[in-house]
Amino acid sequence: MRTSRRVGMLSLVTLVGLVGAACGSSSKTTATTTTAAPTTTAAATTTAAATTTTAAATTTAAATTTAAATTTAAPSTTAAAAKTVGLLFDITGRGDKSFNDSAAAGLDKAKADFGVKTTESAPTAADGSDRPERIKQMSDAKTGLIIGVGFLWNKALTDDAKANAGISYGLIDDVSDAPNVASLTFAEEQGSFLVGAAAALKSKSGHIGFIGGVQTDLIKKFEAGYVAGAKAVKADIKVDVKYITQPPDFTGFNDPAKGKAIAKAMYGGGADVVYAAAGGSGKGMFEAAKETGKKPGEVWAIGVDSDQALTVSADLQPYVLTSMIKHVDVAVYNTIKAYNAGSFTPGHQVFDLKAGGVAYATTGGHLDDIKDKLDKFSADIIAGTIKVPTAPAA
Repeated sequence: MRTSRRVGMLSLVTLVGLVGAACGSSSKTTATTTTAAPTTTAAATTTAAATTTTAAATTTAAATTTAAATTTAAPSTTAAAAKTVGLLFDITGRGDKSFNDSAAAGLDKAKADFGVKTTESAPTAADGSDRPERIKQMSDAKTGLIIGVGFLWNKALTDDAKANAGISYGLIDDVSDAPNVASLTFAEEQGSFLVGAAAALKSKSGHIGFIGGVQTDLIKKFEAGYVAGAKAVKADIKVDVKYITQPPDFTGFNDPAKGKAIAKAMYGGGADVVYAAAGGSGKGMFEAAKETGKKPGEVWAIGVDSDQALTVSADLQPYVLTSMIKHVDVAVYNTIKAYNAGSFTPGHQVFDLKAGGVAYATTGGHLDDIKDKLDKFSADIIAGTIKVPTAPAA
């Protein structure tokens, strides 16, 4: 979850590695051409959506649409050879094994499939104040499509888009009012509902926890869905909720030490399942689960954004119950695919359960005994029988 302002579906690509939300690192440089190979791991570990794999039709231009999560065979790369795509990560850039890496997976696969030329950049200032400079470098270079990963890119990207009408833009996790921007958001609350239900079904203590990176409206969606899913299983379940930082301090998305301290306190206080929607800070939660000294199954940790059972170290993998997968890779890939084909469409696109935008991971088989229950919840959400809240209860 790095910055940013996803039961399971078959994913377009498999992921290498939370929140959809922001994570932080000051080691990244300005835009550079990448050559990384596409990631090919996690998608096979998510369960298929109850009944639907593609989305509803687009309404009017700039109106909200439901984005398709499936893709067709890649077109010829000949016409795309001269096209350029720039990806603007949040502060951590590649390597967070979560939100940014999911976006990178979509970029890498699009590069392999369509032959587009790609550049990458991330803020180098600790507070992200150089975002306008980073995006201007791309637009000055006449990059054809520029995608900002995370809601913190909204202002810089919107300003740049309004100044460059001939360039196409994509914005992850927020909505821009610029007419040449595709705003790509997700139903995080729906995916979080499913892992919340899983937490309640697996909890032996009737006590679980939620760690948010930064208390923004976006991360509150994760909290709201998680708590609602847990209470749908056990109405009187106890849910501890703790945020690492408050805006404008966004370091909560990249502080594993604080994430670990909070998780330790939750486990020590009786919670036996903890879910972190906190970007790179989530690493500390997995470490805390192991350091309880309890066996996997006595305590659990739930990852976010990517299938984190595939990205944590081998000694931590047994503690990962599941992950709420937010298919940022799908949004990035589909946007590049449309741009490459000459069919880029600005406006708001929502990647929800029905569209395959969010899912839960099944790596390790820990949910095999409750999958039928989770599938029923998923089907009810897609059908509209269950309305998942997008904000925590007062």
